[in-house]
Amino acid sequence: MRNPTGVLLGRMMRTILRSPDTIITVAITPIMMMLLFVYVFGGAIQTGTGPYINYLLPGILLIAIASGIAYTSLRLFTDVKSGLMARFMTMPIKRSSVLWAHVLTSLVSNALTVLVVILVALVMGFRSHADLLHWLAAAGILGVFTMALAWLAVITGLTARSMEGATAYSYPLIFLPFISSAFVPTETMPQIVRAFAEHQPVTSIVNSIRALLYEGTVGSEIWTALAWCIGIMIVSYFVARRAFKHQLG
Repeated sequence: MRNPTGVLLGRMMRTILRSPDTIITVAITPIMMMLLFVYVFGGAIQTGTGPYINYLLPGILLIAIASGIAYTSLRLFTDVKSGLMARFMTMPIKRSSVLWAHVLTSLVSNALTVLVVILVALVMGFRSHADLLHWLAAAGILGVFTMALAWLAVITGLTARSMEGATAYSYPLIFLPFISSAFVPTETMPQIVRAFAEHQPVTSIVNSIRALLYEGTVGSEIWTALAWCIGIMIVSYFVARRAFKHQLG
């Protein structure tokens, strides 16, 4: 069987690049949130870590990725409902390549969105003294996080009954950074909220990226972040394959 992942990836990316409003739309919400928190709330929030934009940016990047992931689910849902996915299944190709094409498209398109958000953050005053290795490590964490959410999106895209249902799952993911260390230190939260915030995946991911890009010292929390991302990705991958087999045989 042929593996047309590259061909399908190229097809989907050409569609996105012909209509870049998807990337722009996804980037607008996190950029507006970044402007709001820095210029409206930033003066009242004390993090003790220097410019607030440096503290804020990692959480904003996760929100940007969570927003973009909804389009992965929507694209897959559209392919299933239009019958395109069923036509792919009649061809002599590796079936998992269709799913991988959607996941890799999500990875590339979200990388473009993240780049746009970082460029805006630089204009707003974000500065990092991280070397190339630290930047690559941060990019790696964001990439694994994107892949984990993309496989979750595949599950939703395959099982949703409506377009609204295909995208609705991203809303809790967008909200999750608000109950983490993304915007304020967890020490300032009530005890019950703090307990949840400190033991959910976003906090370890945000803290690791912040340490890599700004603080310069990375502790064991980076392994917690990677464990969360890889664990979610592996479980989602197998559930997605099972849903794919059930949906399309």
